[in-house]
Amino acid sequence: MAETGTVCVDYKTVNDDILRTLSAPGAGWYAAFACAASALLIGIWCWGQVLEQGLVLAGINHPIAWGVLITDFVFWVGIAHSGTLISAILFLFRAKWRVPIYRIAEAMTVFAVSTAGLFPIIHLGRAWQFYWLLPYPNQRFLWVNFKSPLLWDVFAVSTYLTVSMLFFIVGLIPDVAAARDRAVGWRRFLYSFCALGWRGTGTQWRHYTAAYGFLAALATPLVVSVHSVVSWDFAMGNVPGWHSTLFPPYFVAGAIFSGLAMVMTISIPLRRAFALEKYLTVWHYERMAKLIIFTSGIVTFAYLTEFFIAWYSNNTFERYQFWYRACGNMSAAFWLMVFCNCVAPLTLWRKSWRTDLRWLFILSLIINVGMWLERFNIITQSLAREFDPAAWGDYNFSWYEAGITLGSFGWFFTLILLFIKFFPCVSLTEVKEMMVAAPVSAAAPGVVRAAKEDGQ
Repeated sequence: MAETGTVCVDYKTVNDDILRTLSAPGAGWYAAFACAASALLIGIWCWGQVLEQGLVLAGINHPIAWGVLITDFVFWVGIAHSGTLISAILFLFRAKWRVPIYRIAEAMTVFAVSTAGLFPIIHLGRAWQFYWLLPYPNQRFLWVNFKSPLLWDVFAVSTYLTVSMLFFIVGLIPDVAAARDRAVGWRRFLYSFCALGWRGTGTQWRHYTAAYGFLAALATPLVVSVHSVVSWDFAMGNVPGWHSTLFPPYFVAGAIFSGLAMVMTISIPLRRAFALEKYLTVWHYERMAKLIIFTSGIVTFAYLTEFFIAWYSNNTFERYQFWYRACGNMSAAFWLMVFCNCVAPLTLWRKSWRTDLRWLFILSLIINVGMWLERFNIITQSLAREFDPAAWGDYNFSWYEAGITLGSFGWFFTLILLFIKFFPCVSLTEVKEMMVAAPVSAAAPGVVRAAKEDGQ
């Protein structure tokens, strides 16, 4: 791609380069898949132990009834939001730099929401009774409590997952059709089914463009609404450090911040493994880095605002809560969060740092750690020091929780790796839209013939 993100090759080369990712996987892919699958198996075993012996293995106890499991839930919901930002909002604003990365971001959205949706079920303890959370007529004559944050999460996650999957599937159709035309055997059957009869006619393109634009406009408010609902899980609770109107914008900015970091974590190794350097260029990563600087600034401002409001309110409980976060027995988690989310991203102000893909990959891992710690600090430290000192307590961390957390990453990356090998991970359609005119001698014969027929 050129400096403006436009490709200087012909259509056939684009197809060859991107569809090459669907070929037989190499040793590197098998190694990555084995690591992800192993982590998933560890998580399944730990969850099985918790199901058998109870949530006492998960470290959940008075006064901290929400711990690592709900931290994981909020973390994965946050990861999902950047996919919608890149694929929907930036599409509406016609931002060119989204083109080669939005497919990865959309896949990340669907798989991250699927991962997040597991944690409220895991946290129930009796996971086999999760359907009690759903509001439907039943023979028990019981209705769910619509005032419960648990029910809000059911609506938020299910709505976001449904719209994100529709948006993701619709965007895949033309590219799957291109893969179908080259595939043989069972892959051709799979792609033919997923392509939904796509032939690339003018009528189909007209309906596709309208549907994609409509779903982009529909998905855009979900970036704000869904994570705002998750933030109200905390803000509606009368707990020091939670009861704040700052939480909705604070959580939304943090979600975009962590989601962009995860896009870098996935796409930078992918770019190297499949030789996609001319499609995923430094130009694209520099623009993602600038957006990370912006969202990091918002998150930093939110941290400072929390401390200022706690001091300015003259509320003893609020003041002590934020003093405890910075100076209490879990202060290491707080200061590591500050370093990861506020200090480390400042390096991106230098162009040489934000164009160094090795540093961007390392920084993306640092940000993911910091955003997980942010959710951990909000949940556990607030619950550890509420109003009555007689009810204070420390968090009883459990290795079973660590195993389930590791399993969630294994589940997520297993799905990502399978997607990469079975579907185009970069959009053929929109990359071609961004192409500059190739020399006639280098263009595919079919493209030249079509151009002559159109009088170009």
